[in-house]
Amino acid sequence: MIQRKLINLYIAGTALAFLWIFINFGLWCDDSRDSLELEQKKVQILQQKTESQKSQIEVLKRHKDELSAELKKLERRLDTLQGEDNSGVPRIYIITPTHNRLEQKADLTRLSYTLRLVPNIHWIVVEDADHKSDLVKNVLANSKLSCSHLFASTPPNVKLKETDPNWLKPRGVLQRNEALRWIRLNAKNSGVVYLADDDNTYDIRLFEEMRYTQKVSVWPVGLVGYLRYESPKVRNKKVVGWHTYWKPQRKFAMDMAGFAVNLELIRSHPKAAFRMSAGRGNQESDLLTQLGLEMSDLEPRADDCTKVLVWHTRTEKSSLKNEEKMLKLYNYNSDPNIEV
Repeated sequence: MIQRKLINLYIAGTALAFLWIFINFGLWCDDSRDSLELEQKKVQILQQKTESQKSQIEVLKRHKDELSAELKKLERRLDTLQGEDNSGVPRIYIITPTHNRLEQKADLTRLSYTLRLVPNIHWIVVEDADHKSDLVKNVLANSKLSCSHLFASTPPNVKLKETDPNWLKPRGVLQRNEALRWIRLNAKNSGVVYLADDDNTYDIRLFEEMRYTQKVSVWPVGLVGYLRYESPKVRNKKVVGWHTYWKPQRKFAMDMAGFAVNLELIRSHPKAAFRMSAGRGNQESDLLTQLGLEMSDLEPRADDCTKVLVWHTRTEKSSLKNEEKMLKLYNYNSDPNIEV
């Protein structure tokens, strides 16, 4: 009797178990179906995103092609502007002395992009070296500017050492003189001569200010002489003195970037040149004196010397102290074959 009850209980339990499985089987199927549908939706979303990104890439490619075409047009226009005779428009001869240093390529590249915005110029770059370097040659070639590449080496006994303060000895003297020699031999048309160091910063409006210089045009220079700016003092459109801390009694107390000279004045004084003997802060004044100029000859520009359009910024010297550390720690450092 007991055995029959156990059998019936077993049969009833089995039946209930099958019933429970039957009831929940649909739910299980629904869960699997929902998971499958969710994964399918995820795939569809990813596919839609992929197609959208592909479309965006195509748009960007077309935009890139349009910009490349526009750039080529602008470069052709630039070449035309630089190559034009510009009859009646004086050419600006820009003299830039330069010397080998870590920042040289960066400085020259930056200056070249400024000069590319200025029509009818000729850039004269003079290296302080025994020969022309490939680095400067390549920068000038890439600039697409009308330019001349020269060199003149400063003798070791008068050359500024790395540890010397920058005011101790005159810099760029022989290089600027080499450029003046080239100008006297090669410049045929009317023009203006301007001395532009490679580590200064220039507003392109400055070049139009100087283009029609009659004798010598002058303007302020920012961030120079440990002042906010140095400048000629102007009264009634005439220069009457100098805003400078360092020896304001100098005849022409100006920075090299603060004036431009008419080309004919350079030609008519064939012996005028920069001199090592001029002394600290007197290179500019000494040259202008040799050109036979007086304060009354100076032509104030930049709104009567009230606007700063050039800055004596100077590039900070780079430190390579981690090159040696990297070599010791990792047994390698920067590839010397990569031009910086």
